[in-house]
Amino acid sequence: MQRQKGLKLVAKAKKNQAFEILTHSVAPGERKVIEIEAAKLYTHSPLSIPVEIINGQHAGPILMVNAAIHGDELNGVEIVRQLINNVDPKTLKGTLIAVPIVNVFGFIHKSRYLPDRRDLNRCFPGSEKGSLASRMAHTFFTQIAKRCDYIVDLHTGAIHRTNLPQLRADLSNPETLRIAHAFGTPVIVDSPLRDGSLRSEAEKCNIPVLTYEAGEALRFEPIAINAGYVGVQRVMQAIGMLKASRKRLPEAVIAKSTSWLRAESDGILRTVVTLGEQVEKGQVLAYISAPLGHSEIELRAHKGGIVIGQQTLPLVNEGDAVFHLAYFTEDDEMVGQTVETYIDEIIEADTDQLTNGQITTSTL
Repeated sequence: MQRQKGLKLVAKAKKNQAFEILTHSVAPGERKVIEIEAAKLYTHSPLSIPVEIINGQHAGPILMVNAAIHGDELNGVEIVRQLINNVDPKTLKGTLIAVPIVNVFGFIHKSRYLPDRRDLNRCFPGSEKGSLASRMAHTFFTQIAKRCDYIVDLHTGAIHRTNLPQLRADLSNPETLRIAHAFGTPVIVDSPLRDGSLRSEAEKCNIPVLTYEAGEALRFEPIAINAGYVGVQRVMQAIGMLKASRKRLPEAVIAKSTSWLRAESDGILRTVVTLGEQVEKGQVLAYISAPLGHSEIELRAHKGGIVIGQQTLPLVNEGDAVFHLAYFTEDDEMVGQTVETYIDEIIEADTDQLTNGQITTSTL
């Protein structure tokens, strides 16, 4: 065979197979919306989990991106919407399972919980004959989650509590660590697995899971949404589902530990620091005063770190968790600069997307 200088032989991508789920079949290069019955209302009307399957033209891994396991956590719902509107099955390698709303009960009622007040993310893998929460967890876990090679689970802070974009992951798994760095949040928390969570049960099945935390419940927040959307795209590039980008990934720093700083008295809270801010030991983070303002208590950091979460409601009782601080082995100044650069890049990306029909409002 004659050698031709500069000629590169590129192996043809392997064609994908039809993706079978329940009674549905999604051909390569196609997408399909299915409904998975989760439960029934008192009227016997079925309540279903909406799922969109995007089956790539070419073979590759199976990734699930899901949101609203807690029904009031809405940023992830918008991330999933943007994702499915921008993924082309003709160029996709593998299969994307997009689940914008897992806890449909909570979503309808704007509640974190199910009607029985159970937390769905403490009920996995569930039981076919258990409580409502346990049955929903069982259906979702066995019929969808266990089909996946990777999972990105999208969350926010609770009501009146907001989070800096961050990842929670079991970094003892090398593949989980690799895709966590690919996602590209400024802070990665090496978080122990919590029994009953989707992350814990999936990791037991050797499925790497990233839990993305950003923003506050019952709100759409552009920085949290854009950071999540870009992060999921980077993961898809890292696992070979999308064409790799030559753009340098942002630096991510692994937190050595985290802790909550709690209110030392009852009163009205006035914060003087913001998310992502670097704080020093002994620095005043907030003041707690009586309504008439004659007495005031300073809330100080016990040691230096980065603010990765904080309460947004200016009313506190003694013992309330007010600031979530992450601590690092690296130089604090370097970590603070990393966070600041990351936020600037996301804000710039938000400005660039104003003409693309993506969400830019700050609240619902």
